[in-house]
Amino acid sequence: MNKRIFIFVMIFTAVLGYIHAAGAQEEMSAPESVMVSESALLPPDADEGGYTRPDEQELRNILTDMQFAVARKDGTEPAFSNEFWNNKEDGIYVDVVSGEPLFSSTDKYKSGTGWPSFTKPIAGGNIIEHVDSSYGMRRVEVRSYYADSHLGHVFPDGPEPTGLRYCINSASLRFIPAGELEQEGYGELSYLFEDGGKNE
Repeated sequence: MNKRIFIFVMIFTAVLGYIHAAGAQEEMSAPESVMVSESALLPPDADEGGYTRPDEQELRNILTDMQFAVARKDGTEPAFSNEFWNNKEDGIYVDVVSGEPLFSSTDKYKSGTGWPSFTKPIAGGNIIEHVDSSYGMRRVEVRSYYADSHLGHVFPDGPEPTGLRYCINSASLRFIPAGELEQEGYGELSYLFEDGGKNE
C-alpha cells in the first residue's frame, strides 16, 4: 500500500469514527408514535416567561465550546462524561440558552446510557419533537420551543408511566436545585417537590 492510499484510508476511518460517535446516543429507530400531538406542542403563552435566545455572537461568548456545539450545532456530548448524567439532586433542568423549564428530577431515572434521561418534560409546550433522519437512522429529535436548542432525542423504551426515554445532553441544560427555585424565578414549580422530591 503506497503512502497516498494509506493516508486516504486513515482519513476515511477517522471520518467514519466521528459519524458513529455523533450518532451513538442511540441507534434505535423511533416510531412516529413517539411524537406528541400538535396541540401538545403549543406553548401556553408565547409572551409569558420572557424566554428569548440571544444572537449567535453573544451565545459564542456566554456558552462553553461544548454547550455551543450541542445546543446550537446539534452536536452530541460524550456519554458518562457530562455534567448531569449521574446528578441525583432534586431540582429542575432549564434550557441553557433561554432558561425555559424543561425537565424535573422527579422524572429523571438511571437509564444506563450515560446521558440524563427523563420519562417526560415538565411542560409539553416547551418541547418540540420532530423526525431526525441523520446518520442513516430514524429518530425523534427534541428541541426547546423558545431557544430552539438541540436537546437530544426521545425513544419508546422508557419505564412506566410514559414508556418514553428523553435522552438529553447535559450541555443543553442548566440545573436549578429545588431549594433555589424561588430566588431563580421558578417558584411556581416548587409544587414538584412538595412531597420531598425523588432521587434516582
